[in-house]
Amino acid sequence: MTEAPSAPAAAPRGREKPVIEPACYGALDLGTNNCRLLIATPQGQSGFRVVEAFSRIVRLGEGLTASGRLSDAAMDRAMAALKISAEKLRRRKVLRLRAIATQACRMADNGPAFIEQVFAETGLRLQIIPPQEEARLSVAGCLNLIDRTADAALVVDVGGGSTELSWVELKGAPPTGMPPLRAWLSVPIGVVTLAERFPEGETATETWFRAMVDTVKTEIAAFKRADGLREVFDADRAHLIGTSGAITSLAGLHLDLPRYDRNQVDGIWMTRDDCDAAAGRLLTLSAAERAQQPCIGPDRADLVLAGAAILQAVQELWPCSRVRVADRGLREGILLSLMAERGGRHRRRRRGRRAGASAASPEIVA
Repeated sequence: MTEAPSAPAAAPRGREKPVIEPACYGALDLGTNNCRLLIATPQGQSGFRVVEAFSRIVRLGEGLTASGRLSDAAMDRAMAALKISAEKLRRRKVLRLRAIATQACRMADNGPAFIEQVFAETGLRLQIIPPQEEARLSVAGCLNLIDRTADAALVVDVGGGSTELSWVELKGAPPTGMPPLRAWLSVPIGVVTLAERFPEGETATETWFRAMVDTVKTEIAAFKRADGLREVFDADRAHLIGTSGAITSLAGLHLDLPRYDRNQVDGIWMTRDDCDAAAGRLLTLSAAERAQQPCIGPDRADLVLAGAAILQAVQELWPCSRVRVADRGLREGILLSLMAERGGRHRRRRRGRRAGASAASPEIVA
């Protein structure tokens, strides 16, 4: 090993070399129920280190199914969360940002107008993405949780206003990278829309829960493009990956955590029986009792059973003995996509930057 040269003499005061900090990337997801922000720096060949995370339940899609529009109260809640996100992005001097909006803004008559209002008040340019892009990003964010020894996987992303299902073929696929997406489906039912369609009443009952399950099954059962994988699922050579606040809440309940801990939830395996037992336990609790559960809380107390019903509907139609829980999804998929492009493109952009251009203004990615 060659001996390192001796350190140069210290530079005169006031002329020290500035410390170069790793570039930050941002992913913002405005969903039907949540506003989520993730800011991270690249780490290794295909990973990242989170430097800041923010999540707030805003219920943007509250009442949307009945009215067809985003309500003023819902937009105010979302705008408040977006202003916090914009400030965090500015403070972290994010280099590249992708900000997306999903089902609520896709459905609402005033969705595009709200996007313009967000830009005017926060400077954030949200992009309303199609369901297929939402499904692809969810799979990309969960790649590290796929069991590559299986023949297939079904990624189930339960949102507030829609549920994305992505059938991934693993047999013969490369051991790393994005496996072939055999089929995908976006069901216009999420935890908010399902809970509004089936009000709970004073107590949760098996009949009420079964009605939610059957409604979701009807929506999914008509989809035939994934039928080529039926044999794989029937032989239990596939597994599910469930990503959503409702599913992570079920996992936290299953683990009996005294408070929610992402490190203990993200990536755990649950059996089909574990999922059924957690849903059955929830059915014995009132909404007030669910609100007191540390991994549910008051914001999800009236939605978690709708999420459990969606998961059960999927499990009955596409049976798997194993479910992997993902406390990750869209934002992680966005970050990994942004960082994969950071090499030559970023160097070209730096050479072409005008003198005096602000490095604190992120490049917005559409």
